[in-house]
Amino acid sequence: MADEATNRDSFEVQAGYCNAMDAPVTTRLCRSIGRAITRETATGRAVLDWPGEPVADAMVLRLTGGFHALHRAGVDPALSRVFLGAVTGDDAVDGIIARTLTAHDAALLPWLAGPPQTNEAGRSAGLMTGLLHLAARFGPKMALLEIGSSAGLNLLIDRYGYDLGGVRAGPVPAELLIKPEWRGPVPPTAPVDIVGVRGVDIAPVDLNDDAAAERLAAYVWVDAVERQARIDTAIAMVRRYGVQLDAGDAADWVEARLAEPQPAGVARVLVHSVVWQYLPKQGRDRISAAMAAAGANATPERPLGWVMMEPNRDLHRHEIRVRGWPGDTPMELVALTHAHGAWVEGLSPPYETRGYVMRGGGSSEQ
Repeated sequence: MADEATNRDSFEVQAGYCNAMDAPVTTRLCRSIGRAITRETATGRAVLDWPGEPVADAMVLRLTGGFHALHRAGVDPALSRVFLGAVTGDDAVDGIIARTLTAHDAALLPWLAGPPQTNEAGRSAGLMTGLLHLAARFGPKMALLEIGSSAGLNLLIDRYGYDLGGVRAGPVPAELLIKPEWRGPVPPTAPVDIVGVRGVDIAPVDLNDDAAAERLAAYVWVDAVERQARIDTAIAMVRRYGVQLDAGDAADWVEARLAEPQPAGVARVLVHSVVWQYLPKQGRDRISAAMAAAGANATPERPLGWVMMEPNRDLHRHEIRVRGWPGDTPMELVALTHAHGAWVEGLSPPYETRGYVMRGGGSSEQ
C-alpha cells in the first residue's frame, strides 16, 4: 500500500510519460492535479489514500480521463481554457483545478473506480500490414477473429481505408483513412477481401451507450488531435454499422470458433493488438495449443493465419508478427509499429522467427 506522498508523486511520474510523448496539456494537467488535490473532496481523499500501487493501477490516467470528459462536455469553461492551452501559468492552472475538484467532485470520483479502457482504430494499420502478408500467400478472402476487442473499433477493419507506404487497401473512398508514417520496405501488394469479422472481449464496451462512448473517447489525451478525431469517427461508424462483438473468455471463444466449419477458399485468421500480455498464462497456452492443432489440419483450400501486434517490453517496441498454415514456418516478425499506429516500419526478409517476447523474457513460441 502506497502512502500519501507516493500517491501524490505518481502525478509527476505520469507527467514525465506525457511529456516524453509530446503531450504538453496533459503534462500540465497531471502536475497541477498533483499539487492542487487535497482531502477536502471525496475524490481527493480517494487519491491520497489510494490502496494499491498508483502507477501500476493507472490511477492518474483514470482521473485525467474524468477531467477530459468535463472539458468535452463543456460544463466548466475555466477548465476548458486549461485544456485549450489558454491558461498555462502554474498558479492560475492550480486554482482552476482546485475549483474543478470541488465543483465536480461527484462527477470525478467514479472515474477512479476502474482502469482506463482504450481502443485505437489506428492499430488496424498494423493488423492490415500482417493481413497483406497472408493475402499474398493464401489469396484475398479472409474471415477474421479478434480477441480483446474492447469496444470493437478494429472490428471495422474492413471498412477503413489504408495507405501503407503507397500500398492501398480497403474501400476507396473510405469514411476513415488510416495513413501512418511509413518506414522501410512496403508490405506486399495483394487484394484483401474480408468476408467476416467477429470479436470477443471479457468486458466489451457498448458504444450505443452514450456514457460508455464518452468514457472511451475521454481517455484519449486532448493533445492527440488526430487520434481524437479518429476515435470520434470510429465510434460513429460502430454505431452506424454495428459489430459482432461477444462477451466471454478469449481461450474459450477461440476454441469454439476454431471448431466451427470453415468455408473453402477462405482463410480463417486470428488477430489481436496489445492484448496478449493481459491474458493469463493458462489462457495464452490454450489459444496457442488450439491454433497449433487447427494449423495441423489446415489445407490450401482452408488455410489458417495469425496476426498479432503486441509490445515487446524488453526491446521497447511494438511488433507485427504473422503465422500461416499449412506450413512449418514459425511466427515471423514482418514490421514494427508505434503503439497507436502513428508509424509502421516494414522489415526485409528473411524475417526473424523468434517467438514473441513479453516483459522479463517470457515468451510465447508460435
